[in-house]
Amino acid sequence: MKIIAHIKSDFPEKFGIPRQSGLTGLVSQIIFEPEYRVPEAFRGLEGYSHIWILWEFSEAIQKEWSPTVRPPKLGGNTRMGVFATRSPFRPNPIGLSSVKLEKIDFECREAPVLYVSGADIMDGTPVYDVKPYLAYTDSHPEAAGGFSVPDSGEKLQVEFAEGQLEKLPERLKKGLTEALAQDPRPAYQNSPERVYIMDFAEFEIKFTVKENVLTVAEINQRQEENHADKGFDR
Repeated sequence: MKIIAHIKSDFPEKFGIPRQSGLTGLVSQIIFEPEYRVPEAFRGLEGYSHIWILWEFSEAIQKEWSPTVRPPKLGGNTRMGVFATRSPFRPNPIGLSSVKLEKIDFECREAPVLYVSGADIMDGTPVYDVKPYLAYTDSHPEAAGGFSVPDSGEKLQVEFAEGQLEKLPERLKKGLTEALAQDPRPAYQNSPERVYIMDFAEFEIKFTVKENVLTVAEINQRQEENHADKGFDR
């Protein structure tokens, strides 16, 4: 397997990444390795509105694999078979995401570069392949969703303390709000007093969650040092 590209996204760490793809406010870039920056390899791709990305769970590689995992959807306490989940802890750490192809940039220094929306992928993630999404065969609206079917009340109401949202550039506001509404907290954490810290683009987001309301208390420029306790109050 050859790594053909890497993702450039607004998620520099695992905490806060959407659990599934599809949030339209999150725009990422697929930047190919020099060997694959061949315009002919992309001929015809502009005719597709969506694509599949096959990528590596590069931060979840383990020497041993487990036949069962604890899905966040079930609160992190119930074990299900690894092949019945999309857990990153798999025999082969391969991820699959369906995203919208916004544009192909053939003019930039690293061209061709794919701009996609809806990726649930960490910044710097290796990409193995890109394939067209074919609605007539890839879409199955009648498909059963097992235990992963979303509940109607799963999304959180997101509120920002006065003056905080204005600290973000316009391009980041929708994506951050969508990501927070999906509740980035670990499944086992629900303390209304806990302050969570999430890195997003070049910013550090501090928030609390009480009942069904997530409140962003503070947004600051992100420091580059690595914090082992990221995701929780310090």
